[in-house]
Amino acid sequence: MRTPVAIVGAGPAGLLLSHLLDLAGVESVIVETRSREYVEARIRAGILEQSTVDLLRETGLSDRLDREGDEHRGIYLQWPRERHHLDFVDLVGRSVTVYGQTEVTKDLGKARAAAGQQIYYEVADTAVHDIETDRPYLTFTDADGIPQKLDADLIVGCDGSFGPCRTAIPDAAKQTWERTYPYSWLGVLADVAPSTDELIYAWHPDGFAMHSMRSATVSRLYLQVPNGTDIGTWSDDRIWEALATRLGHGQDGWTLTPGPVTDKSVLPMRSFVQQPMRHGRLFLAGDAAHIVPPTGAKGLNLAVADVALLAPALATLVRDKDSTLADAYSDTALRRVWRCTHFSWWMTTMLHQSDDPFDRQLQLSQLQWLARSEAGRAGLAENYAGLPIGF
Repeated sequence: MRTPVAIVGAGPAGLLLSHLLDLAGVESVIVETRSREYVEARIRAGILEQSTVDLLRETGLSDRLDREGDEHRGIYLQWPRERHHLDFVDLVGRSVTVYGQTEVTKDLGKARAAAGQQIYYEVADTAVHDIETDRPYLTFTDADGIPQKLDADLIVGCDGSFGPCRTAIPDAAKQTWERTYPYSWLGVLADVAPSTDELIYAWHPDGFAMHSMRSATVSRLYLQVPNGTDIGTWSDDRIWEALATRLGHGQDGWTLTPGPVTDKSVLPMRSFVQQPMRHGRLFLAGDAAHIVPPTGAKGLNLAVADVALLAPALATLVRDKDSTLADAYSDTALRRVWRCTHFSWWMTTMLHQSDDPFDRQLQLSQLQWLARSEAGRAGLAENYAGLPIGF
């Protein structure tokens, strides 16, 4: 087999990249370790930046998003006895949209299937070869157990933090930075209408809490817990009691409505950046190159920004043999990556409980500054609603 662009990973980054390449007249083949059903069922982020929504609309992928997505003007920041609304539209003229990554992936999968995109699901032993030559290729075992070789002009790793592409770049050719946070998120999905019109980010002496949502009938909520927490020690009643306490049930007449918990899990939190995001004929996008804690809602949006830059770069390289955009890809993408990495770190360290009393006073000082400073609120809004792609 041969293709101009071989894509490893059929998550939203890989599917969107193949869609953008198709619009530019460049064919691709995708290989994916999991089944399509598994990929489309994974519970992930649910906040789309303005730039992500704009791109999906511009490229014909927004039909269901426009019908079912819930546009939000801002968020609430809360700490005991205080809750403040930050209106992003008033502050920076941009909004965000609540629409789950699961739904984005389904929309992309449907669009690629309709276009006849070649995708190999449920493959094994994927390996990247000869990326420093002009004849790179992939090897893998397909779902029928048959070994395959896929020759390509270029290879793109959209295969997350545990795929083969990140490690295919030699140690001598890359740098990595990592921060592991001393806490995790206990996340739950509940079949109950949200108790808030927009997301609540709550600082509390017991630990951070967040009230998000997936739809008008499904709520998504989070609690700060210690690393290594056993999910079995958190009953539904205990979860709702902690959420009520941390989110301020009864404060100014606000109430949290509990409901049936349909899913719960513990998510460790870390930051990771590897650069460069290109080595030879191999390019990285999304979680293959960077991980952020979910506090700033940046993971999916960073992946979208990566492939929005990468698609025209690959298209001009394949079609026109012009490497200008491809040569600039890593540096351009990393400017936005590091900005979003800092914002995610800042939101995380401002809102999560620390064992250090000094840190707690600094956190409250930051929150009080945001409540009273329009410039501070505008900075948060600019970063949260999303910097322009190519920032």
